[in-house]
Amino acid sequence: MKKIVREFHFSLQELHTVEEIARTFGLTETTAGILFARGLDDGEKVKRFLHPSRGNLLSPFLMSGMKEAHELLSRAREEGWRVAVFGDYDADGIGASAILYRALQRFGIEAYLYVPEREEGYGMSVAAIDAIFDEFLPDLIVTVDCGISNYREVEYIKEQGAYVIVTDHHELPERLPDCICINPKLQDDYPYDNLCGAGVALKLAVALIGEEAYDLLDLCALSTVADSVPLTGENRDIVAEGLRLMQTELRPVFEALLGKPTELSAQTLAFTLAPRVNAAGRMGDARAALRLFTSDDGAEIAELAAKLNSYNMERQRLCDDLYELARAQIAAQGAYKNIVMLVGENWHPGLIGIVAARIAEEYSRPAILFVRKGNMLRGSARSIDGVNIFEALRNCSAYIEEFGGHSQAAGVNVKEECFEALARALDEYVAAHYAREDFIPVIGVSEEIDGAFPRTLAHELELLEPFGVGNRRPVFSVSLGRTNAAPIKPFSPHLALSGTGMDFMYFGGYADLKLLRSDVPKHAVFECNLSSFRGKESVKGFIRALVYDGSIGGEEESFENFVRSLAAKPASCELLPASELNDRIRALDEGCAYGLCVVAQEKESLKRFPAAGGLPKEIFRLTSGNVRNVLLFSPDLDCDLSAYRDIVFLENPAALPQRTGKARLYAAEDICGGAQLSGLDLSREAMVAEFTALRRAEGIETGTSYAEAARSLGGNGWAQTIFALAVFEELGLISLEGGRLGIIRGTKTELTNSAIYSAALRLHDMR
Repeated sequence: MKKIVREFHFSLQELHTVEEIARTFGLTETTAGILFARGLDDGEKVKRFLHPSRGNLLSPFLMSGMKEAHELLSRAREEGWRVAVFGDYDADGIGASAILYRALQRFGIEAYLYVPEREEGYGMSVAAIDAIFDEFLPDLIVTVDCGISNYREVEYIKEQGAYVIVTDHHELPERLPDCICINPKLQDDYPYDNLCGAGVALKLAVALIGEEAYDLLDLCALSTVADSVPLTGENRDIVAEGLRLMQTELRPVFEALLGKPTELSAQTLAFTLAPRVNAAGRMGDARAALRLFTSDDGAEIAELAAKLNSYNMERQRLCDDLYELARAQIAAQGAYKNIVMLVGENWHPGLIGIVAARIAEEYSRPAILFVRKGNMLRGSARSIDGVNIFEALRNCSAYIEEFGGHSQAAGVNVKEECFEALARALDEYVAAHYAREDFIPVIGVSEEIDGAFPRTLAHELELLEPFGVGNRRPVFSVSLGRTNAAPIKPFSPHLALSGTGMDFMYFGGYADLKLLRSDVPKHAVFECNLSSFRGKESVKGFIRALVYDGSIGGEEESFENFVRSLAAKPASCELLPASELNDRIRALDEGCAYGLCVVAQEKESLKRFPAAGGLPKEIFRLTSGNVRNVLLFSPDLDCDLSAYRDIVFLENPAALPQRTGKARLYAAEDICGGAQLSGLDLSREAMVAEFTALRRAEGIETGTSYAEAARSLGGNGWAQTIFALAVFEELGLISLEGGRLGIIRGTKTELTNSAIYSAALRLHDMR
């Protein structure tokens, strides 16, 4: 379940500024509002944002330590020192290492390169330092994308007789290394603190070789996107210029990884290139990626690129396998706490971060996956927007051996005997510092669109590229009732719909087809794209989410679900009076935010259960697997409720077709399900009349559901028709295959052979 919020609301004074920006730059107020809401609150900022350029890049010498680093590296060149570059195994660290390596070459220093493999752990270690000294015996070690938290390791290097320059961008520890440190987060005259490790390396490169370093912007652009730093300020300039450089002359390494791409964008960097570079480190061969990005040999580049592409495919397969193992563990132990913590024996240490991110997104709360290594559990944490996992770990550090990272991702190592204590402490910390609302995924929309999407606005949105973290692609919402949504071709999971002022595509939206075709009020959240076909330009919406607003509707679809459920075996539930059941719902919800699903089939039932009224609401199916407490109205038969700990039915159901796993089941003792049947005529004569009417309508287009068919057929009321269709199809007398009503001849049977009809008779008599 998701919540839509407006991305911005302006005061009168702010609205005046927005209007001024719109006038000055010839923009719609919507675009001006998007810019203002993202911190671009004056003309100079807007101008810089709309025209990203390397001319906006700041002088590296504003950074603390830059002058001293330049002087020390100049001395190293003049005196012929042996210089080593110590990097990291991810795409940022690889890019940073390649940038500094190439800059040092031009500066006159042939550096030795070292990146640890993931199994050695993040950052510097004594073992890695020993390996460098054993092989190279450096006079100076320069770190990139690491080192700021390595006070002891820097001291160890100095004891070996070498100098150290640390270049990093991570959060500052309480004790900095006693050496030259360059980090945009240090208090100095440098105004921008969101550079990635490669961005800092680029700054050092510019300090060493001047603007010649700007032909390395493509490498820096990849690292910037890969490291998920905000695409604002200098990062926006870096990525925009890097993409221009790639479009002008594609570096051989990129061509080898991509082939000849038809389009290059920040999304290409994020979803095509970055995973291939990261795959090498995740598969234990980061040095292959490092060689690839520092080689000038065409044959070697082709060979190494093929290796990285192969690693990426293997990584995807292993990630899927690990994800299924993690899901199975969650299913076995439940997910009823404010944080998901899992331990695997043989999980791949390079992949647990990726899977942790998937789990965090799916379950809408922080997730930490650990790999057991002896008595130590080595973990990777990922969080959701609004929940700072780094601060949570810091406040529970008494149970942790070591950790590091930032608000959304962290590495954490804990002794096995401290695991349960850490799990309890983190759960309690998160519960104390965050409200339940903080765990509801929020979709910020720029505007509600009524009618056709303005073409001028669609063109203006292209000016906001490149999109990414901190500058996401704007999304909009549209209010929908019943739509004409349909698969783009038979058996396709992708939908197309129109008639709302514009055409939409909904990739992977088949699960929402019933909701889209019903009259239930909902909102579609979408991106817009300009497209051109045979010289004709059009605006198309791409639906990213469908959000149910909690209003009860869809009576035909709800009744169909109820009728279909009658064919199932009766459920065994603990029966409680409605008043007592209401108290049970309240107690379960107050006791835990997860694990309670309240199921209702009839709107009237809701009036007797005020404790359920405040729960988040879903209809037909669960849109999330996060087992948050929820009121589910009229569930589909294939709805899987097995992840819940407690399932409460507001009516005493005749049957329960949904999967419930090991959940405790409750139902209202004094509320009989089946009120929807009370107005139906279940006599044999009425059913014969319905069948006669259906026989006359044979061959007409009906749609594949009973609700759609009832709307098409008319007749004696949709409820009577839906019931008749269900009974006759169960008896093998009719078919709706292919969306047309077909009569199956030659079959003789009795109405009582239908489980649906028999169950309806029993319920009818009970009422």
